[in-house]
Amino acid sequence: MVKVGLTGGIGAGKSEVSRLLASYGAVVVDADKIAREVVEPGTPGLAAVVAEFGEGVLTPEGTLDRPKLGGIVFNDPEKLKALNAIVHPLVGARSAELEASAGPDVVVVHDVPLLTENGLAPLYDTVVVVDAAPQTQLDRLVRLRGMAEDEAKSRMAAQATREQRLAIADLVIDNDGPLEALEPQVRAVWERLRGA
Repeated sequence: MVKVGLTGGIGAGKSEVSRLLASYGAVVVDADKIAREVVEPGTPGLAAVVAEFGEGVLTPEGTLDRPKLGGIVFNDPEKLKALNAIVHPLVGARSAELEASAGPDVVVVHDVPLLTENGLAPLYDTVVVVDAAPQTQLDRLVRLRGMAEDEAKSRMAAQATREQRLAIADLVIDNDGPLEALEPQVRAVWERLRGA
């Protein structure tokens, strides 16, 4: 088994790289997806989030109101730290379960947005960083995701810097260009990972 940590700043295109790697045969363990699962209604994770942040972070249907919670934590480092202390151990435990069930001869790609911020690089055989210039990230967040520019800048500022991500990278995928330029790079990374 080859354990890969895949990361990149918001809007860098990590999800597309993850999708391509899965299409080549990688087993993808998506931390964001797991983070949503561990706070679904009826889970201990959601109960802990409500205990920390109050009933106001729930929708009328009883699910987590992600935009509301995001508005609270992305502007307050202490509240973000409190949320991470609840969610990260749950995500780690579920990720380990999924990895253990993957089998011995596979490339397991852990899609981890906050890999750099949480000092997780040593957990992986290889760290792949999807890189894009901050202006490219901002443009994608505003134009493609419909985020307000100030919200996009706030989310970007809450993450590691580009330099911090690149410092932990074993392999870098440059995603500043068009989508057509991405696939050949991801294919080349896949070939290297298969040979590892």
